[in-house]
Order: sequence, then C-alpha cells, then structure tokens
Amino acid sequence: MALHIGIDVGSVATKGVVIGDEDVICNHIIPSGFNYSVAAEMMRGALLSKAGVSPDDVEEFVITGCGAANASYRTREVSEIVCCARGIRAVFPSVRTVVSVGGQSSQAIRIDQSGRVVDFVVSERCAAGSARFLQVIANVLRVNLEDIGELSLKATNPVAFSTGCAVFGETEAITRVAEGCSIEDILAGVHQSLASKVASLMAKITKAGDCAVCGGGALDTGFVKTLESTLGVQLLVPKYPQIVTALGAAIVSQEGHSKQRA
Repeated sequence: MALHIGIDVGSVATKGVVIGDEDVICNHIIPSGFNYSVAAEMMRGALLSKAGVSPDDVEEFVITGCGAANASYRTREVSEIVCCARGIRAVFPSVRTVVSVGGQSSQAIRIDQSGRVVDFVVSERCAAGSARFLQVIANVLRVNLEDIGELSLKATNPVAFSTGCAVFGETEAITRVAEGCSIEDILAGVHQSLASKVASLMAKITKAGDCAVCGGGALDTGFVKTLESTLGVQLLVPKYPQIVTALGAAIVSQEGHSKQRA
C-alpha cells in the first residue's frame, strides 16, 4: 500500500495526515510553538509512529503552511490554498466555496468540481482577521478558548467593536469589562467583528454551490453561527476542521504519484 503524508505547519498548530490508497490512516495535531523546524520534525515522528511505518514506507511528504520552508525533510512544498481546496473537496464533494479561518490569516476560496482553485482571496496578515483574534480576547477575558463559542451564544446585547486592529481590539475589550459589559456580550461582539471581516473576503469572490468553513476558527460554534447569519448561508463544518489543509497536502501527493503510474 502506497502511503502519503501531508503536513500543515501553521502559526498556532502543526497538523498532519497519513493516507493510504483510499482511506485516512491517522492524523495528529501539536502546537507549533516558536520553532517551526522542531514542530515539523516532531510531527513527522508522531505520524510515522502512529502509522507504524518508517520514512522509507512513505511515497512523499508534502508540506504546506506558513512554516513549510522550515521542514528540513520536505519532499515538496505546496500552497496552502491548493491543499485546502483538495482537502475540503475530499470531505464535502458538493462544496464550491470554502473559507479557512486560521491562526495567521483567513482565506476565501472558490473551487471547481475536481477541487481545483478557481479564485481566492487572503486577508491581510493581521490577527483581527484570523482566529488569533479569538485567542487574544479569550486571554484578556481569562476564559478557555474552547469555551468561548458556547458562552457567546448566551449573549443578550453583543458589544460592537469599533476597531479593525487586534491590538486596539484587546484594549477595547478591557475597557468594556471595566464598563460592566458581560463576558458573553463581549465574545459575541468579537465574533461579529471577525465574521464581518470574513464576509468582506467572501464578497470578493463569486460564491457558488455549498459553502464550508474550516481551520481552527471552525471549532468555535458561536463564531460559525455568527458567520452563517452574516453571510446568509448554512455552512458545512468538517468533523476535524483543523486538519483539512494537511489532508489536502496528502491528497496532492497521492494525485501526483497516480499520474506518474498512469
């Protein structure tokens, strides 16, 4: 059985997937930390261990993400836009529009029925337009990141954030706490702010077919619901939204070797 490994070295987390001829064999997620090279090496070791194989058993390692260039063992580096498109198509074949909300940026991508990229737009490298903004505010409010989604759904009067900058947004959140605003209302306001930025990306491409959301931001149920309301669409969410791009990287490897054998 031919094995293919895709690794997505992101700013917050490094994700990896091992696939065989047809199925996903295993996946793994670790924090990226401050050294992408170390994170990539740790991911490779973890995936090989989980799959019970050696490097010689792997056809190819395809690396993507902002830290891809730091992986010393990379066989091939591929754009995360391409990998995200392939990954979401494998999970949801009907999807033609996908937004990926990661720790460094957000991306809106239009794909065709084969998972090829038709159009895309990427947010500026600013935390306010990425899932990093959620982490920043969670730290300010001293709540667990995994809890903010459900907390925001209890909001009764969402706070309107007037700034488009994460640094000023952090200050604004502190001010709102001092003014007596509830944590739930502040979090709901953060979701609305981020959803508005993502919607502005989506407006720059032509939406078609089913829409999906992936990346770390898709783990936040409150944000997903707010984004659905802002866009006026129902979003498909993968069971494991963080690994979609890594899955796509493995699929890119598989596609390349299939063509070579044809």
